[in-house]
This record gives sequence, structure tokens and C-alpha cells, in this order.
Amino acid sequence: QVQLEESGGGLVQAGGSLRLSCAASGRIFDYYTMAWFRQAPGKEREFVAGVNWSGTRVKLSDDVKGRFNCSRDNAKNEVYLQMNSLRPEDTAVYYCAADFARLLIVKIIPSEYDYWGQGTQVTVSS
Repeated sequence: QVQLEESGGGLVQAGGSLRLSCAASGRIFDYYTMAWFRQAPGKEREFVAGVNWSGTRVKLSDDVKGRFNCSRDNAKNEVYLQMNSLRPEDTAVYYCAADFARLLIVKIIPSEYDYWGQGTQVTVSS
């Protein structure tokens, strides 16, 4: 069992930056692929970024490449989403998710993930 808690969301102007953190409770954190998804009102939940168990593979959606980055600290049981050059269309609830799979790849389908946080709101004003 893993519990995930996101933090770091808020209101920011377009072009600004935010750093989201996700703290995981429980053991064997480094067995989990970790990812960030987001969901805007009226839209489906979509993959944003993810990192494999060792931190050696990072996957980013095309929408955020060049602007966002994902990393993890297994010693702290935390995963991060650094968001730069934010745009109004990045406005959404951002969720941290864990996939109990010690793989090199990062999955992008929400149903592949076993545990979810409650989400944190990110609002980008124009």
C-alpha cells in the first residue's frame, strides 16, 4: 500500500514556474514508476510526465517537452514536477500516481497506475 500526497500547486502568471512535489509513504518506493497526470474541467485525465523506478528514464508528453521536467529522490520517497514557461492551458488539477512495476519504461495510461494522490490545483493566469 502506498499513499501519495501532492503539494506545490497554486496560482501563477503565464510564463512563470511552479514545482510540484509528491511524497510517498510506505516501503519500497524505488519499486514504483512514478508519474504526473492532469485533468482540466470537462476533459479526460492526461499523462504529463513520468520517471522510472531508478530515475534513469523520464517521459514527457509532447505538450510539455522543453518546459517541464520530472525527477525523483528515492532516499526521500519523493517525486517532483518542475514546470517552467507555464501557459493558461496548463491549468488543471495535477495528480501524482504510482505504478508498481520496476520497468525501464513509463506508462502513459491512467488505468495502468495502482495508486493516486488527491491532486493539487495549478492555475495559470494570462
